[in-house]
Amino acid sequence: MKICFLGAGALGCSIGGVLAAGGSDVSLVDRYQAHVDAINESGLRMRVGDEEKVVKVKAYDDCREIGPVDLIIVLVKSFHTRAAIESAGPLIGEKTMVMSIQNGLGHEEILAEVVGRERVLAAKTYVGGVFLEPGHIISGSKGKQTYIGELDGQLTPRLQAVVDEFNRAGLLATASTNIYGTMWDKLLVNVATGALCAITKLPYGGLYSVPEIEACALAAVAEGIAVARANHITLTSEDPKYFWRLAAEGLPAEFKTSMLQSLEKGEPTEVDFINGSVVRWGARSAIPTPVNQTLLACTKGIERWLADYAGK
Repeated sequence: MKICFLGAGALGCSIGGVLAAGGSDVSLVDRYQAHVDAINESGLRMRVGDEEKVVKVKAYDDCREIGPVDLIIVLVKSFHTRAAIESAGPLIGEKTMVMSIQNGLGHEEILAEVVGRERVLAAKTYVGGVFLEPGHIISGSKGKQTYIGELDGQLTPRLQAVVDEFNRAGLLATASTNIYGTMWDKLLVNVATGALCAITKLPYGGLYSVPEIEACALAAVAEGIAVARANHITLTSEDPKYFWRLAAEGLPAEFKTSMLQSLEKGEPTEVDFINGSVVRWGARSAIPTPVNQTLLACTKGIERWLADYAGK
């Protein structure tokens, strides 16, 4: 299967690298030129557990040289979703599928507006990744599940083909008939740790050692569960501790959430699509979400400080 990743950061390289090593025809597209150059010159270096390996994979800074593909996987930052898919015209052929594996909610609607709902698949993954330097990442893919589904919940041949491609490479993938429930499951994992990791600057080893942080995380997740329940979303569990534990399962002590990685690079986070989604859905459902509102406000405050005051 010919697959193009729009966005080759830590997660895009983690999944894309495993697929490429497993025999898929993978192209990585990213705007970070030094990263693209390092991958093309020396291969993608991946640290998987205690093992370092180099994967040969093609990287580009735009889509024009690639041509039509079977599957576009969107892994840019959430606020770049529309611009990324609007630039992907050269990748789209008659039967091209488009799939988001981004954190948070709302991406599928954006993709459907641009390419048509009939092309769009949805997915959520528990694979993680940490960007170390251009061309070098930590891949947290071992034992981590990815769930993929059609928006209408049907089990189709094209869905099964994508699932099979992931599994053939060693990624644990499952076809989901409840993809919106799956998306909320992953949202609550991100709610548990994303903003708290960003605000405290703690990697997982430190984050999970502070009882007060755990209490805050459980309260934020409990709000999300209440909002999901009010909107008739079927979750895997309604125990906040389930999502807190799942967030760290199989990941190293040095793991950092994508929100913290963004702030460390001086970039905005995806908090609007994560804690912000809980707040917005809660407001529509008359469910109070004060903890998520506070985490949203604190993260946005750090973003503003970085943009306007850092270095002054």
